[in-house]
Amino acid sequence: MLLLRCQLKRALPQKVLCEFCAVMGKLQSKLKHSTYKYSRPDGIIEERIQTKAFQEYSPAHVDTVSVVAALNSDLCVSGGKDKAVVVYNWKTGNVVKRFRGHDREITKIACFPKSNQFFSGSRDKTVMMWDLHGPSQPRQQFSGHAMVVTGLAVNPDSSQLCTGSRDNTLLLWDVGTGQCVEKASVSRNLVTHLCWVPREPYILQTSEDKTIRLWDSRGLQVAHIFPIKQHIQTYCEVSEDGNRCISCSSGFGGEGCEATLWDLRQTRNRICEYKGHFQTLAYSPCAWMDQDL
Repeated sequence: MLLLRCQLKRALPQKVLCEFCAVMGKLQSKLKHSTYKYSRPDGIIEERIQTKAFQEYSPAHVDTVSVVAALNSDLCVSGGKDKAVVVYNWKTGNVVKRFRGHDREITKIACFPKSNQFFSGSRDKTVMMWDLHGPSQPRQQFSGHAMVVTGLAVNPDSSQLCTGSRDNTLLLWDVGTGQCVEKASVSRNLVTHLCWVPREPYILQTSEDKTIRLWDSRGLQVAHIFPIKQHIQTYCEVSEDGNRCISCSSGFGGEGCEATLWDLRQTRNRICEYKGHFQTLAYSPCAWMDQDL
């Protein structure tokens, strides 16, 4: 997890030297304003001065944190290289519960809508289902992929789970029975992310083949393929109204590195692109997408 560490120099009390640090498993919470300083490729130094202190919390993991997802307004679920799944209260800085069962690094976390249950995917090729108020062992295990799990999506009524992998396949599971009910495979479709379209039977998927696919869960068939991008598509997210989605691109030095907004309604056209990053864009929160554009 990226942390913000600031060092105050006595000789220059007005100057704040800030650097981003990768500290294994440590979590910090910003109280109000952030401080940062970085160099852009065009040589411009951008700096923002901290006006409030930040609070440092004790580590949630003993190794690098790989993924975090919100469970509710107070709790988040994280997974890491230590193979643990942790429910963490980000307001108090306390570990609520720790779950173990995977043999390798956790790669994806997906939470049930308005529930205390959640899933974790791992490099051990399995997906496990957990309950915050249940035992520390998984309630359900889903095994069927031949490679690392790289995508998890739960349908709106929490009855089905879709998983994706670098093995080019998508699997659709019955959550209650743990049985795989559908399987689809597309050559070179190395899945990078999955998300379920709210109130619809559709699943959005990004891939290393630079393609964004919309799947119909009724038979797990490709319903639409968006125009192929120039770079690997690393992430996708759908607005709460289900009308729009955003995808993120890999890139370097400003080439690629964009977020693309798409219309998910009948036309399914590209609405616009957001550029400005100089490295791979791996995540884009979409709460603002519910506003009128």
